[in-house]
Amino acid sequence: MKIPHLILIGLSMMAAIAGLRADIVVPGANGTDGPLIITANTEIDLSQAVTGTWDQNNTANAGKGVYDPAKWAVVFKYSSVTVNSGATVTFKNHPSRAPVVWLVNGNVTIAGTVSLNGQNGQLAPVLAEPGPGGFRGGMASYQNSIKAGAGFGLGGGGQQGNAGGPGGYGDNGSHDTAAQRGLAYGNPSLIPLIGGSGGAADPEFTQTYHLGGGAGGGAILIASQGVLSLSGQIRSNGGNGQVEWYNNSGGGSGGGIRLIADTLSGNGTLAAVGGTGWHTPGFGRIRLERVTATLGSSIAPDPSVVPLATGATVVLWPPTDAPKVEIVSVGGVNTPVDPRAAFGALTPDVTLPQGTTTPVVIRTENVESASAVQVRITPRSNANFMTVNATIDSSATGLPPNVLQWVANVPTNIGYSALQVKVVRP
Repeated sequence: MKIPHLILIGLSMMAAIAGLRADIVVPGANGTDGPLIITANTEIDLSQAVTGTWDQNNTANAGKGVYDPAKWAVVFKYSSVTVNSGATVTFKNHPSRAPVVWLVNGNVTIAGTVSLNGQNGQLAPVLAEPGPGGFRGGMASYQNSIKAGAGFGLGGGGQQGNAGGPGGYGDNGSHDTAAQRGLAYGNPSLIPLIGGSGGAADPEFTQTYHLGGGAGGGAILIASQGVLSLSGQIRSNGGNGQVEWYNNSGGGSGGGIRLIADTLSGNGTLAAVGGTGWHTPGFGRIRLERVTATLGSSIAPDPSVVPLATGATVVLWPPTDAPKVEIVSVGGVNTPVDPRAAFGALTPDVTLPQGTTTPVVIRTENVESASAVQVRITPRSNANFMTVNATIDSSATGLPPNVLQWVANVPTNIGYSALQVKVVRP
């Protein structure tokens, strides 16, 4: 007679303990995009996202997400996510090529595949398309008058003699001289979220059958307030270049995968590695944050792993006092708030008169004056990338105490070029 009584007491105690447990808090996870249930191969069109603030109620546009230009992300607020075995989720890029964020107030089950891989090198004049959050591969030679270009992104592969350099999740296309692998940029936290860079095309030849550089893998953040179970795979690999006797183009680098959950479980695969090509493209980054983990997955590269406290509110975005940098104007023309030049598919962000150089005005916030501010210029074709250092503009007035203005005089090229700026802090 006492045994049932003891059993009942035990169950009551377990229920009380379970009641005390508090799942992590994912800001903005309001479930207004509804459940995501993938039973067959599906492409999610990120260009359908409405432009707004990342945490807004999305009921009126459920399932299409919100593009927040201030965060540079397409954000979905699902109630739950299920990707069935045998099904693959891919993405059509937003015009900004922003990364993907899934904020989930329930559980996430990935038994199939979530793919943010970059495209393999393409025939000119097509540029290999990255996964969302990544950067395109360099364009191959096109006829006799249009020669190959470098890869795009802050770590885009540069042209190296008679070959296209490896796309780098790296620093100005630089690489480890021993492994010839692109060096990692960004930081292990994947805050901000960013994908991989593209490989360069082979600059030596002009035949139209040569392929350009592979594109960089994309970037995704999946944050679940419950259990994230991975028996399938999440891939953000760089696209392949081409290695033949007549053409050596670079592969794209791996992108970024950040997973946050109260519980991580499963034995699936996480991969953010470079594509094949001339030398070895850089690894991407993988970040795992959880309260409890029984994850036995195959993971490449090695992840950074962070324990979370029970009931913790997770950090999704850079804090308000984080260092920031932006290009304010080019050649006296103000840059748009949301630049998205697509090299001919859209009109350019800024059009300049023909000349030798043009000033690029940059502003930094919460950045030390001893920092190096660098502008990378990547022409679409006919030239390798260049990097120009900026100097502080001491004539600038009326700026807040934590803001500095810089100027870099960059070379101009006929045709399209992409400009990106970065800060190397002391």
